[in-house]
Amino acid sequence: MNETRADMEADPEVAPEVLKARFGRDIARDFDLDDPMFNDRFDEVLAFMVNKCPISFSKVGAGYHLVNTNEQVRRVAQDWRTFSSAKGYMPNRPEGLPYLMPEESDPPMHTNWRHKLNPHMSPKVIATYEDVIRQDCNVLIDTFIEKGECEFISEFGALLPGWAFFKNVLGVPIDDLAMLVEGVEQGTFALPAEERPAHMARVFTYLDTHLKWRATQPKRGDVIDTILEGVIYDDGTEAPWDHKVSILVDLTFGGIATTTFVMSSAIHYLAMHPEVRQQLIDDPLLIENAVEEFSRVFPPVIALGRTCTRDVEVAGTEMKEGDFVMLTWGAASRDPRAMEEPEKIDIKRETILHSTFGVGPHRCIGSNLARLELTTTIEEWLRRIPEFSVREGTAPVYVTGFLRSMRELQLVWPK
Repeated sequence: MNETRADMEADPEVAPEVLKARFGRDIARDFDLDDPMFNDRFDEVLAFMVNKCPISFSKVGAGYHLVNTNEQVRRVAQDWRTFSSAKGYMPNRPEGLPYLMPEESDPPMHTNWRHKLNPHMSPKVIATYEDVIRQDCNVLIDTFIEKGECEFISEFGALLPGWAFFKNVLGVPIDDLAMLVEGVEQGTFALPAEERPAHMARVFTYLDTHLKWRATQPKRGDVIDTILEGVIYDDGTEAPWDHKVSILVDLTFGGIATTTFVMSSAIHYLAMHPEVRQQLIDDPLLIENAVEEFSRVFPPVIALGRTCTRDVEVAGTEMKEGDFVMLTWGAASRDPRAMEEPEKIDIKRETILHSTFGVGPHRCIGSNLARLELTTTIEEWLRRIPEFSVREGTAPVYVTGFLRSMRELQLVWPK
């Protein structure tokens, strides 16, 4: 059954007064990605939206639609001519926040860059990073294993993705990782939102300087050289310098801001479910499947936006040219119309249909690297710390907007 806006409005569970009593606001007609309620009741809200609200709306700022079902999210994501990325993926974008290439562009400009960049992120190339990433996993574990405890985010989860990306892809000193992680985090989540551009500006400035330095060095045949070489757009012009810097910022953003959440959520889940942990220890071949299931239920990218280029109808909702539309990847991956018992975490699930890495031309270029980092982390963690749990009296600390991040996870294990 494909629900429409009319079906939603006829459902008594979606009546404004019912939603305000349940969630503190009418999340069908006045949703807010930055509402602390969404952060605190994340799973409940996503489940409600995908089951009851094929299209919801926000009145925050200029307002935006949210598309929540798997079928409609995929439809919108693949129709870039009607739903453009060129005006950004963030609703109510703060003034002064630069656009990120190629994420915030459309074909053919987007296609030109992706054809250039894709070879550097292919499965074959990413596979060559495995030994370094596995070694780094163990270097990090070595720093705390004898203590019998760690704060997973600061001591492992926020470090490994950056190490993997900096060492293998960008060739940027890992000593600068903390500054860039802070810049990306604050550039994404800082409130009020008007403070975000200043944080992102530090990231742009750093990577602009790095790119200029690399332009003076002998070529290495890596992704930096490819960015410096640039592309020729269909109108015959060469990609300008600011586009090249933006490409580097976009890759860095994806490399350090998203994998940490899936990684930390997977480790938290295994800490809370020793029976699943034992399944993976007994049969490591299940880890690859578990990575897909953890990616499905722990989406770091909750929703990304598009702008309507014409009047269009989606699931019975009229959208006007210029309207902003968020594709709720996190909800679409929990759609009961697309899989059985989506609320259940099943590492043996045979078909895992998820939108965590996106759909359509903007599908995540770093998905192969993310999968390798997740797989290697679970393998090495379970090999070296097979018994672990969440420290008594503590719980994970989250922050949520159009991305979701875990800020703290206290773990303990027998010495």
